Amino acid sequence: MTKMIVGLGNPGDKYAHTKHNIGFDVLDLLAERLNLTFKRDKTFIADTAAGFVNNEKIILVKPVTFMNESGKAVKPLIAYNGLTVEDLVVIYDDLDMATGKLRLRQKGSAGGHNGIKSLIAHLGNQEFKRIKVGIGRPKHGMSVVNHVLGRFDQEDKADAELGIVRAADAVQTFIENNDFNQTGNQFNG
Repeated sequence: MTKMIVGLGNPGDKYAHTKHNIGFDVLDLLAERLNLTFKRDKTFIADTAAGFVNNEKIILVKPVTFMNESGKAVKPLIAYNGLTVEDLVVIYDDLDMATGKLRLRQKGSAGGHNGIKSLIAHLGNQEFKRIKVGIGRPKHGMSVVNHVLGRFDQEDKADAELGIVRAADAVQTFIENNDFNQTGNQFNG
Protein backbone atom coordinates (compact mmCIF):
# COMPACT_ATOMS: atom_id res chain seq x y z
CA MET A 1 0.00 0.00 0.00
CA THR A 2 1.15 3.55 -0.72
CA LYS A 3 0.17 6.87 0.82
CA MET A 4 0.68 10.20 -0.93
CA ILE A 5 0.96 13.12 1.47
CA VAL A 6 0.57 16.49 -0.28
CA GLY A 7 1.39 19.79 1.38
CA LEU A 8 -0.02 22.89 -0.29
CA GLY A 9 1.87 26.14 -0.75
CA ASN A 10 3.41 28.52 -3.25
CA PRO A 11 6.89 27.98 -4.74
CA GLY A 12 9.85 30.28 -4.20
CA ASP A 13 11.70 32.02 -1.39
CA LYS A 14 9.24 34.94 -1.43
CA TYR A 15 6.53 32.61 -0.03
CA ALA A 16 8.68 30.41 2.23
CA HIS A 17 7.23 30.07 5.75
CA THR A 18 4.19 32.22 4.99
CA LYS A 19 0.83 31.19 6.46
CA HIS A 20 -0.37 29.89 3.08
CA ASN A 21 2.70 27.60 2.95
CA ILE A 22 2.08 25.82 6.23
CA GLY A 23 1.49 22.58 4.25
CA PHE A 24 5.06 22.82 2.90
CA ASP A 25 6.39 23.44 6.42
CA VAL A 26 4.64 20.29 7.70
CA LEU A 27 6.14 18.23 4.86
CA ASP A 28 9.62 19.63 5.50
CA LEU A 29 9.35 18.49 9.12
CA LEU A 30 8.03 15.07 8.05
CA ALA A 31 10.87 14.64 5.54
CA GLU A 32 13.38 15.49 8.26
CA ARG A 33 11.81 13.01 10.70
CA LEU A 34 11.59 10.23 8.08
CA ASN A 35 15.07 11.00 6.73
CA LEU A 36 13.75 11.73 3.22
CA THR A 37 15.11 14.32 0.78
CA PHE A 38 13.01 16.39 -1.61
CA LYS A 39 14.01 16.44 -5.26
CA ARG A 40 12.58 18.63 -8.03
CA ASP A 41 10.61 16.43 -10.39
CA LYS A 42 10.19 18.50 -13.55
CA THR A 43 7.96 15.86 -15.17
CA PHE A 44 5.38 16.37 -12.45
CA ILE A 45 5.95 20.05 -11.52
CA ALA A 46 6.52 19.08 -7.89
CA ASP A 47 9.19 18.51 -5.28
CA THR A 48 8.87 14.91 -4.14
CA ALA A 49 10.45 12.70 -1.50
CA ALA A 50 9.69 9.00 -1.13
CA GLY A 51 10.60 6.20 1.21
CA PHE A 52 9.24 3.30 3.21
CA VAL A 53 7.75 3.39 6.71
CA ASN A 54 6.68 0.03 8.18
CA ASN A 55 6.95 -1.53 4.69
CA GLU A 56 4.52 1.04 3.29
CA LYS A 57 5.62 3.46 0.57
CA ILE A 58 5.17 7.11 1.53
CA ILE A 59 5.39 9.84 -1.11
CA LEU A 60 5.64 13.43 0.08
CA VAL A 61 4.61 16.02 -2.53
CA LYS A 62 5.02 19.80 -2.64
CA PRO A 63 3.48 21.09 -5.89
CA VAL A 64 5.62 23.84 -7.46
CA THR A 65 2.71 25.23 -9.38
CA PHE A 66 1.13 28.12 -7.57
CA MET A 67 -1.49 27.24 -4.96
CA ASN A 68 -4.46 27.72 -7.32
CA GLU A 69 -2.99 25.18 -9.77
CA SER A 70 -2.06 22.45 -7.24
CA GLY A 71 -4.28 19.87 -8.97
CA LYS A 72 -2.13 20.15 -12.12
CA ALA A 73 0.80 18.67 -10.19
CA VAL A 74 -1.09 16.16 -8.04
CA LYS A 75 -3.34 14.41 -10.60
CA PRO A 76 -0.49 13.10 -12.83
CA LEU A 77 1.46 11.93 -9.76
CA ILE A 78 -1.53 9.95 -8.51
CA ALA A 79 -1.95 8.34 -11.93
CA TYR A 80 1.78 7.61 -12.37
CA ASN A 81 1.96 5.89 -8.98
CA GLY A 82 -1.23 3.85 -9.61
CA LEU A 83 -3.01 5.50 -6.70
CA THR A 84 -6.55 6.74 -6.13
CA VAL A 85 -7.88 9.67 -4.11
CA GLU A 86 -8.31 7.24 -1.19
CA ASP A 87 -4.49 7.09 -0.95
CA LEU A 88 -4.20 10.88 -0.72
CA VAL A 89 -3.82 13.13 2.34
CA VAL A 90 -3.66 16.90 1.76
CA ILE A 91 -2.26 19.33 4.34
CA TYR A 92 -3.15 23.01 4.05
CA ASP A 93 -3.92 26.27 5.86
CA ASP A 94 -7.33 27.26 7.18
CA LEU A 95 -8.03 30.86 8.18
CA ASP A 96 -11.33 29.97 9.86
CA MET A 97 -9.51 28.16 12.68
CA ALA A 98 -7.32 29.54 15.45
CA THR A 99 -3.60 29.46 14.72
CA GLY A 100 -2.15 25.99 15.22
CA LYS A 101 -5.47 24.15 15.66
CA LEU A 102 -5.95 21.02 13.54
CA ARG A 103 -8.99 19.57 11.82
CA LEU A 104 -8.78 16.20 10.09
CA ARG A 105 -11.58 15.45 7.64
CA GLN A 106 -12.27 12.47 5.36
CA LYS A 107 -13.70 14.64 2.57
CA GLY A 108 -15.50 17.90 1.92
CA SER A 109 -15.88 20.98 -0.21
CA ALA A 110 -13.12 23.48 -0.98
CA GLY A 111 -14.45 25.91 1.62
CA GLY A 112 -13.07 28.80 -0.43
CA HIS A 113 -9.49 27.44 -0.47
CA ASN A 114 -8.04 27.82 -3.98
CA GLY A 115 -5.60 24.93 -3.64
CA ILE A 116 -8.41 22.56 -2.67
CA LYS A 117 -10.64 23.96 -5.46
CA SER A 118 -7.87 23.08 -7.94
CA LEU A 119 -7.48 19.55 -6.53
CA ILE A 120 -11.23 18.90 -6.68
CA ALA A 121 -11.40 20.27 -10.24
CA HIS A 122 -8.47 18.16 -11.50
CA LEU A 123 -9.30 14.99 -9.56
CA GLY A 124 -13.03 15.25 -10.26
CA ASN A 125 -13.55 14.16 -6.69
CA GLN A 126 -13.60 15.66 -3.20
CA GLU A 127 -13.32 12.36 -1.31
CA PHE A 128 -9.70 12.84 -0.20
CA LYS A 129 -8.41 13.10 3.35
CA ARG A 130 -7.41 16.52 4.65
CA ILE A 131 -5.43 17.91 7.53
CA LYS A 132 -6.25 21.58 7.97
CA VAL A 133 -3.91 23.72 10.06
CA GLY A 134 -5.38 26.91 11.49
CA ILE A 135 -3.73 30.22 10.61
CA GLY A 136 -6.33 32.51 12.23
CA ARG A 137 -8.25 35.43 10.74
CA PRO A 138 -6.67 38.67 9.49
CA LYS A 139 -6.07 41.22 12.26
CA HIS A 140 -6.41 45.00 12.33
CA GLY A 141 -8.28 45.30 9.01
CA MET A 142 -5.59 43.42 7.04
CA SER A 143 -6.77 41.92 3.74
CA VAL A 144 -7.11 38.15 3.45
CA VAL A 145 -4.45 38.09 0.70
CA ASN A 146 -1.91 39.99 2.82
CA HIS A 147 -2.76 37.79 5.80
CA VAL A 148 -2.28 34.41 4.07
CA LEU A 149 0.83 35.58 2.18
CA GLY A 150 2.36 37.06 5.34
CA ARG A 151 4.45 35.36 7.98
CA PHE A 152 3.29 34.64 11.54
CA ASP A 153 3.89 37.49 13.97
CA GLN A 154 5.59 36.89 17.33
CA GLU A 155 2.21 36.57 19.02
CA ASP A 156 1.19 33.59 16.82
CA LYS A 157 4.56 32.01 16.01
CA ALA A 158 4.60 29.49 18.90
CA ASP A 159 1.03 28.33 18.14
CA ALA A 160 1.89 27.99 14.43
CA GLU A 161 5.01 25.95 15.19
CA LEU A 162 3.00 23.69 17.52
CA GLY A 163 0.40 23.23 14.75
CA ILE A 164 3.13 22.19 12.31
CA VAL A 165 4.53 19.66 14.82
CA ARG A 166 1.05 18.28 15.63
CA ALA A 167 0.14 17.99 11.91
CA ALA A 168 3.36 16.01 11.30
CA ASP A 169 2.51 13.87 14.37
CA ALA A 170 -0.98 13.26 12.92
CA VAL A 171 0.47 12.08 9.59
CA GLN A 172 2.88 9.74 11.35
CA THR A 173 0.08 8.39 13.55
CA PHE A 174 -2.06 7.76 10.45
CA ILE A 175 0.85 5.99 8.70
CA GLU A 176 1.20 3.72 11.76
CA ASN A 177 -2.48 2.99 12.50
CA ASN A 178 -3.95 3.29 8.97
CA ASP A 179 -7.15 4.64 10.55
CA PHE A 180 -7.86 8.26 9.62
CA ASN A 181 -11.00 8.49 11.81
CA GLN A 182 -9.09 7.33 14.87
CA THR A 183 -6.26 9.75 14.06
CA GLY A 184 -8.80 12.55 13.71
CA ASN A 185 -10.32 11.72 17.10
CA GLN A 186 -6.85 12.03 18.60
CA PHE A 187 -5.76 15.27 16.88
CA ASN A 188 -8.88 17.32 16.10
CA GLY A 189 -9.42 20.54 18.06
